[in-house]
Amino acid sequence: MKYLQTAVEEIETAQQLEKIISENENVMVCCGRMGPMCIPVYDIMEELEEERPNIKFYSMAFDTPEAAVIRNAPECQGFMGLPFTMYYKNGKVAKATTSIQSRKQITDILDEHFA
Repeated sequence: MKYLQTAVEEIETAQQLEKIISENENVMVCCGRMGPMCIPVYDIMEELEEERPNIKFYSMAFDTPEAAVIRNAPECQGFMGLPFTMYYKNGKVAKATTSIQSRKQITDILDEHFA
């Protein structure tokens, strides 16, 4: 069941997330809602999907029990604003951000960790 109305593929279970990050070298997951801080990030991810084929882009609904794997991640301790965005490199968290991000902020992270 999809919770988010985005063009970015949605992860529905913690098990699916685990499989994705174990099978792909570079993964960005935006865990949020359909709110004003989250939607711009999904839109940027949608654009970047076409420009960066070496990175897999996904969304995950923040309020599902399955998203606890991101909500409770040590890298997200103290995060206040949605979305929580996770960047995984070779199955490990390379970076985590909270709240809205600009295209430049996102591409800087992608360049630094996924180049």
